Amino acid sequence: MQNMSAWMQALGGLAIGATAGFAVRHARLCTFGAIEDALMGGDSRRLRVFGLALGIAIIGTQALILGEVLDPALVTYTPAALPLVAIMIGSVMFGIGMAMVGTCGFGSLVRLGTGDLRSLVVVLVLGGAAYATLRGIFSGFRINFLESLSLAMPDGTRADIASLSSQFLGFDTRAVLAVVLGAGLCWLALRDPRLRRAPRLLSAGIVLGVLIVAGWTITVSVVDEFAGPARPQSLTFVSTVGKALYAGLLNVMNFADFGVASVFGVIAGSWLAAWRAAELRWEAFDDDHEMRRHLSGAVLMGVGGILAGGCTIGQGLTAGSVLALSAPLAIGGMVVGARLGIAILVDGSPRDIIQRRWASLLGKGDPAE
Repeated sequence: MQNMSAWMQALGGLAIGATAGFAVRHARLCTFGAIEDALMGGDSRRLRVFGLALGIAIIGTQALILGEVLDPALVTYTPAALPLVAIMIGSVMFGIGMAMVGTCGFGSLVRLGTGDLRSLVVVLVLGGAAYATLRGIFSGFRINFLESLSLAMPDGTRADIASLSSQFLGFDTRAVLAVVLGAGLCWLALRDPRLRRAPRLLSAGIVLGVLIVAGWTITVSVVDEFAGPARPQSLTFVSTVGKALYAGLLNVMNFADFGVASVFGVIAGSWLAAWRAAELRWEAFDDDHEMRRHLSGAVLMGVGGILAGGCTIGQGLTAGSVLALSAPLAIGGMVVGARLGIAILVDGSPRDIIQRRWASLLGKGDPAE
């Protein structure tokens, strides 16, 4: 029965991942692209789409919690002690890695589905780095040092905004926060007239929000009653990519997992969207410089994503839907990292930037001239 419920969860993950991959590829949606548009181009439409998805996810997920379908105490994003140092370091690393690759882990899976061989390399390296940080050679340093530098929540409260505000104010604030934050984010997204005239983007945001709620629902509903409390999951694409790589190399039973199956679902859904649009084509690295940049970015995303507790989807939407305190911290760090990464790509390596600044201070001009 336990194996059967696990495979049923995997089937649900495959379907949800495929739907997400199809919707995002069809809408040309990308988290890094959304951040880049907002920071560099002043265009917030794609960023608002993720705000819409988060608003829908918050309303739906909090309804599950209030209806006692989902227990937030079982969710990995709401621990009793928040690993602040790991989140801050990891999120900035992940953001820099996104800039170097040009997309996040989820976006790499979407690109892979269209025939982008660069993304195949990124996914393999990201998965290896993530698994090494999660359970391999780097796990000891992560657990014993970085995650030990944690901020304990007062009186054993979980690290989510609803629990903390309820503890501070003395009454349950979850329903109020769900309505205010969820509806507020939806309103901020939909108030942009340009976005309202972009049905593909709007539909992708709605679909992503609904899929986050569907993930929670499936992983708490399709369980073996005798196997103990279920560990609720929804979409995230760092640890799951590492687990998928491990399953393919060493343990086929690990394919019976919602998150692992969602990885393959995203690739399949993206492939279907590209096939329907006649946009399937093989793409590879232009030169060794581009390959080195992608490899470095993949390592940073793999290690950083595990330290941060998730990717832009895992922390930005899934953790955000349970009002995890880590979500705004991680997303803020990823935005900072992405901006640093863009600066490095435009201005050169950190060493080049420092040399130019130093030469400028000494009045020697640009050493490269």
